[in-house]
Amino acid sequence: MSRQWYEQPSLILQLKELGQLRNDLRDNNLYEHPDIRPTEDLGKATDEEKRSRTPEGTFNDLDEPWMGAKGTGFGRNLPIEKTIIDRKRLLEPDPRVISRRLMARDDFKPAGIINSLAAAWLQFENHNWFFHGDGNPENTIDIKLRDGDTFPENPMKIRCTVPLKGEIKDGCPAPVFANSETHWWDGSQVYGSGKERQSEIRTYVDGKVKVDDNGRLPKSDIPGVDLTGMRENWWVGVGLLHTLFAREHNSVVEAVKKAYPSLDDQRLFEIGVLVISALIAKIHTVEWTTCVLRHPALQIGMNANWYGALGEQFKERIGRIGDSEMLSGIIGSPADHHSAPFSLTEEFVAVYRMHPLIPDDWNFFSLESGEHLGHKYFTDLQGRYTRDFMDSMEMGDMWYSFGISSAGAVCLHNYPNALRELVRIDGQVTDLATLDIVRDRERGVPRYNDFREMLRMPRRNSIDEITPNKQWAKEINEIYGGDVNLVDLQIGMQAEQPPKGFGFSDTAFRIFILMASRRLKSDRFFTNDFTPELYTQVGIDWVNNTSMKDVLLRHYPELEPVIGDAERVFAPWPKLGAPAPGKKNRIVELADTVRAYMPWG
Repeated sequence: MSRQWYEQPSLILQLKELGQLRNDLRDNNLYEHPDIRPTEDLGKATDEEKRSRTPEGTFNDLDEPWMGAKGTGFGRNLPIEKTIIDRKRLLEPDPRVISRRLMARDDFKPAGIINSLAAAWLQFENHNWFFHGDGNPENTIDIKLRDGDTFPENPMKIRCTVPLKGEIKDGCPAPVFANSETHWWDGSQVYGSGKERQSEIRTYVDGKVKVDDNGRLPKSDIPGVDLTGMRENWWVGVGLLHTLFAREHNSVVEAVKKAYPSLDDQRLFEIGVLVISALIAKIHTVEWTTCVLRHPALQIGMNANWYGALGEQFKERIGRIGDSEMLSGIIGSPADHHSAPFSLTEEFVAVYRMHPLIPDDWNFFSLESGEHLGHKYFTDLQGRYTRDFMDSMEMGDMWYSFGISSAGAVCLHNYPNALRELVRIDGQVTDLATLDIVRDRERGVPRYNDFREMLRMPRRNSIDEITPNKQWAKEINEIYGGDVNLVDLQIGMQAEQPPKGFGFSDTAFRIFILMASRRLKSDRFFTNDFTPELYTQVGIDWVNNTSMKDVLLRHYPELEPVIGDAERVFAPWPKLGAPAPGKKNRIVELADTVRAYMPWG
């Protein structure tokens, strides 16, 4: 068996392998379903559509204006003909049994290297990237409960995903499913996808979005949920981040208006959207990802995606060296869709089902004194309860509490039990672990072994080869009857041992390394049109010179004593009473290593 990239003996060889891997994936793992986009002619772009991100995501590619727009379909990272739906085995093995016996959290397993803010950030980003809709309540997948199962609904009913065109047919490739959000990295979780939602959040004065006088988002018409761009699966973690970037938007447009007083409300808003979208993408690329994937090669690779191999300082002082993506980064390089028009993919959605990151139990502490303020179960912090809880707390206390607590490890037996019996705002009770298994099967995402093979990874010959954890292997064997080819993607990814320092599996990483760069390289506002002419020089400088720590301290300066010296805000913060500057406490020391929680023996 050939070596995997992380098994190469030197950093140079690892980087070389990673570069080749990404190129191979770009050439061979991008596919567009024939029904993915409407055929309606949108005409030529107006001046406004050329200079700004549209609410629907249209005209990002001026030659193919429907590409990546709201309501268009998900693409695939695997050949369409390989996305076969096996309805006869849709419930084999029983996904609820898998949830109970392999996924349910027995005790909390901390990730160690990342904090709960990092967990909230990922869902905040998911709010930007994808949503399949609420499904069809009249067309359900029914799962009969086994003896001793206390789930409050029998049978458990999962709403079927509604295809964009066609229908789900047994033994046939999956139809295309629509994204209710835009596919672009465009801040739509803050601004909304579509003109109607966007108009709700705007003030129409000086380019600003609605924020109350107390610095919090206004209430929406949904109980417990704030007025913002994306309101699904609402809880305190995303509430904090949505509030933060709404405030950051208003700071951006204030600075732009001061420098260019003649700009009107519409143009100021457009510039704010451009800047915030780019800033969020930058934070995710060079801060969040490098914290979750603590491998030296990935530290270099992700920074190179944004700044190039020559580094941030060279790019700031000298600028780009030609069009080279390698030397000067993707940002400002020519756009390229590679082997298929741009869209997010069903496989991308599948590998981002990282619910084990979220703790069940939450403790809140005073930023001023360190005093323990109380304990909450996750269900007390989500849905209709979110706003009341947030109104009862100081923002600084909530940020501090998220910063000092660890996220969960993405592994078996660590799925939040609160999410396995989640009561949604509409009263629907959902086991998200069961749902994660069913959605992959329903949408034609191959099971673990076939998924790996199609990404040119070695197949596992037995379940024992998936994981070195012998107890897990025994349990998986029992559930799947010893058939390694039946093992679901989610189970395989959570059972396999990641490369050193990785917060998630190498199998998931293969999709990540492809799509992480693709979301930047395909987007003209990160490539050809990342210019002062569209962003203004103030906007360009804002993106280039701002970090997540800068954003936090701009709006919550009371956090300075805790994170003022921090290099990684997505790593656990030091607790109040920590050693004086120059002496690192044990939490910070852990965060500076490549060690994550390793239950693999």
